[in-house]
Amino acid sequence: MEVLCPPAGPGGFSPNTPAAAIFTLDPYSGGAHGQDLPPASELGPPPTDRPDPLCPEPSAGKSGHPQAPEGGSCQPGTTKNAVTMTTSHQPQDRYKAVWLIFFVLGLGTLLPWNFFMTATKYFTSRLDMSQNMSLAPAEVSKDIQASASPPTPSPERNHLSAIFNNVMTLCAMVPLLIFTCLNSFLHQKIPQSVRILGSLVAILLVFLITAILVKVPLHALSFFVITMLKIMLINSFGAILQGSLFGLAGLLPASYTAPIMSGQGLAGFFASVAMICAIASGSELSESAFGYFITACGVIILTIICYLGLPRLEFYRYYRQLKLEGPGEQETKLDLISKGEESKAGQEETKLSAPSSQPTEESHSVRTILKSILVPAFSVCFVFTITIGLFPAVTAEVESSIDGTSAWKAYFIPVSCFLTFNVFDWLGRSLTAITMWPGKDSYWLPSLVLARLAFVPLLLLCNVQPRRNLPVVFDHDSWFIIFMAGFAFSNGYLASLCMCFGPKKVKPAEAETAGAIMAFFLSLGLALGAVFSFLFRAVV
Repeated sequence: MEVLCPPAGPGGFSPNTPAAAIFTLDPYSGGAHGQDLPPASELGPPPTDRPDPLCPEPSAGKSGHPQAPEGGSCQPGTTKNAVTMTTSHQPQDRYKAVWLIFFVLGLGTLLPWNFFMTATKYFTSRLDMSQNMSLAPAEVSKDIQASASPPTPSPERNHLSAIFNNVMTLCAMVPLLIFTCLNSFLHQKIPQSVRILGSLVAILLVFLITAILVKVPLHALSFFVITMLKIMLINSFGAILQGSLFGLAGLLPASYTAPIMSGQGLAGFFASVAMICAIASGSELSESAFGYFITACGVIILTIICYLGLPRLEFYRYYRQLKLEGPGEQETKLDLISKGEESKAGQEETKLSAPSSQPTEESHSVRTILKSILVPAFSVCFVFTITIGLFPAVTAEVESSIDGTSAWKAYFIPVSCFLTFNVFDWLGRSLTAITMWPGKDSYWLPSLVLARLAFVPLLLLCNVQPRRNLPVVFDHDSWFIIFMAGFAFSNGYLASLCMCFGPKKVKPAEAETAGAIMAFFLSLGLALGAVFSFLFRAVV
């Protein structure tokens, strides 16, 4: 699944239009000059071949040539050439390189959580094994492959295995909420590169340890505790990474949030396919799980390489410097340079920016911004409360009613639950590239969000096992797959709309604060969903 992201994403994320809010937690993208910034969609053309009708003003082009010392994007040449460069055109995203890098970064943001969540079969199988001291090939074969006859009797499912999905969700979402809040307060004290690279390296180390522990025999309780600690670490660093990444995207046109969301959505799909391939390989559980987690390590390494290559691209450097200086400053500076009055630029900038700094800070009242974005903020919180309350704590416990002695039993949860959810969640997120209905001020948006409550009884009445209270109404596998498809599609589409509309309901200078608030409410929804998952599972 995609949390947020996302996601939020938990995370399906498209090039044509913004699919999510900009989680503006970047310390470099704020400042007194933010009031002069045009809407993100006017900063430059989106990464598509079609012209952007939202950029008619020539001033947008004038504001582009970086002059600050740390941007590294100043081009050698005459002053005339520099002015021509910034006033005539903006650098293009050649070969969609920046778009693709943000797509990979989005993939790396939610891939760790999705790999852990999709591998619940591996974790519960180890917890259920008698003594849990080794991964005997004979036992593993029965867990991974469906046999023609009922498996040999095994110990009854132990308590740790029964509560694994609920505790896993709680251990994932609560740290996500806590570290999202910490990231909002501490992001100005820790450089962005340290936050992003440090988080990626930490996640890589956790996966390496997980792959090694596949081969190490452990007692059930020790294995359970270590697994939960790893999940907490993965999501703690994931929260820092996601917040910092959306802040990074805030430097670029709004359409560059879409590839992050698309990558986050694809993370769940990638994890699901990897698990299905591991099952199809017919290998022992230890071998398939080891290869599964090593695959995740490879993707994280690719993500690190992509991030390191981002500052080398002119398109990224252009918008980063534009955000640092502000379009108003750069236009004034370029006009003065063209007249040979470069020496006056610093003096006038100082005079202009000093009186404007106080009103800028006053305009960023959190309470005022929260009032403006209250509807999308509470909507995204509610969307993820329902989603995490049911997925995967309840949905991963559904059993097939038509498997018989076929191999479908081994594939049922990976395909019907995880793959179906991730595919349709990605489709929902990607649909925002085509349509943004309903609008940001429409009453239909909160109405559709509330309508998702209908999925609670529908999924609880499927063949969730074991069950004590409710009857099974929708016994056939097809019902469950249909419900999961609608459940996932509505999650991806509505969550992306909410995250996109939040910053659009405030002034451009307040969009960063609005993005941070939206990120908090997204994480709050994830944490509340983790709590409600215990209630939903107990009701069954």
